[in-house]
Amino acid sequence: MTSFSSLFKLLILVSVTAAAPSKRATCTVKSVDDAKDIAGCSAVTLNAFTVPAGKTLVLNPDKGATVTMAGDITFAKTTLDGPLVTIDGTSINFVGADHKFDGNGALYWDGLGTNNGTHKPHPFLKIKGSGTYKKFEVLNSPAQAISVGPTDAHLTFDGITVDDFAGDTKNLGHNTDGFDVSANDVTIQNCIVKNQDDCIAINDGKNIRFENNQCSGGHGISIGSIATGKHVSNVVIKGNTVTRSMYGIRIKAQRKATSASVSGVTYDGNTISGIAKYGLLISQSYPDDVGTPGTGAPFSDVNFTGGATTIKVNTAAKRVTVECGNCSGNWDWSKLTVTGGKAGTIKSDKAKITGGTYLEDDMDQPDGGETEPEEMPAQDPNDPEDPDTAMQEAEAEEAAAGDPTPSD
Repeated sequence: MTSFSSLFKLLILVSVTAAAPSKRATCTVKSVDDAKDIAGCSAVTLNAFTVPAGKTLVLNPDKGATVTMAGDITFAKTTLDGPLVTIDGTSINFVGADHKFDGNGALYWDGLGTNNGTHKPHPFLKIKGSGTYKKFEVLNSPAQAISVGPTDAHLTFDGITVDDFAGDTKNLGHNTDGFDVSANDVTIQNCIVKNQDDCIAINDGKNIRFENNQCSGGHGISIGSIATGKHVSNVVIKGNTVTRSMYGIRIKAQRKATSASVSGVTYDGNTISGIAKYGLLISQSYPDDVGTPGTGAPFSDVNFTGGATTIKVNTAAKRVTVECGNCSGNWDWSKLTVTGGKAGTIKSDKAKITGGTYLEDDMDQPDGGETEPEEMPAQDPNDPEDPDTAMQEAEAEEAAAGDPTPSD
C-alpha cells in the first residue's frame, strides 16, 4: 500500500517536471521576434528574412549551441545607433554556410563616415562570449563592420568576408573597419576584408592572433588607436596580405592617452604592397601621424621575426616612420624589408631597433636617432603614378574619414 508520504513526493515530482521548460532540439528563426525565443535550443537555424527599420537582431543562444545560417539576412535603412546584430553566448558554434548579413551600406554612404552627414549605425555586428564563427559574409556595412568583445573564453573567426568594396565608388564609404577588437583570447584567420578603413583595429586586449587574412582598399593592419586605460599585449600578426591601402601596418596611440600601453607585438611573414602613405607607422601622436608624441601610452617589444615581412610602398609614400614619446626595449626587426617611396623619420626614444632593411643607407638606426627623408626622385614621365597626386589623395581621404576610435 502506497504511503501518504510517498504519494506526496510523487505529486511534487510531477509538479516540478511539468513546470520545467522543455529542451528543444532545434529552433528556426524567421524574424526578429523569433530570435527572442531560442532558449533551450541546442541548434538554431537562421532563415532568410529582412530586419525592418527600427529593429535589431539579438541572439542569445544556449551554451554550446550550434547556430546555422540557411539564408541571407538583410537590413532596412534605420536611424538606430547600432549594433544592428548582437550575438552573445558561450562556446557557440556559428556556421555561416556562406550566407550574408547585408547592411545596405549604399543607403548611408556619403563620404563622411561616422563624423558627419547621414546617421550611420555602428558597429553593424557585435559578437561577444566565446566559440567559433565560420564562413559568413558582412556585405556593405554602413560603417564599422564587426566589433569583437568582451569574451568569456577563446573566440575564433575563420573564413569571414567583410565586403565593403562598393564603398570605393566615388569614395563614399568611410570608417568601414573590418574587425574592431576589444577582447582577450581572440583568433581571426583566413578572412577577407575589402573596405575603406582599418582591416583590423586592436583597441584593447591580450592574446590576440591575426593570421592568413587578406586586406585590401583600406588602412591596413592597426593596433589602436590606444585610448586612456586601454592595454594591448601578446599580439601575433602572421601570414597576412595587404594590398592597395593607405597604410600597411600601424601602431597608434592617442597623444593624450594615459594609463595605457602596447607590448609584445610580433609581425611574422606578412606581404604588403601598393601602400599610398606609410608602409610602417608607429606613432604616439594620434590623431596626427606625426607631431608631438604623448608619453602616457608606452610601447615596448615590437618585433619582426619568423618569416620575412615585406612591404612595398608607392612612389610618394614613406617606408617607415617611428614617432615615440615613450618607447623601450630591444626591437628585433631582422625580418622586415620595406622598399619603394622614401625614407621616413625614426624617433624611437629608448627603444633599440636592430636589423631590417628600410632606411636609405640600409643600416641599423641607432637608439633614439633620426633619419632624414631621402630626396624625392624626378617623376618618370612614363610612370602613370603621379607621387604628388597620390599623396594628396591619400591625405584627403584620411582627413575626410577622420579614422576615429571605434565606438565599442
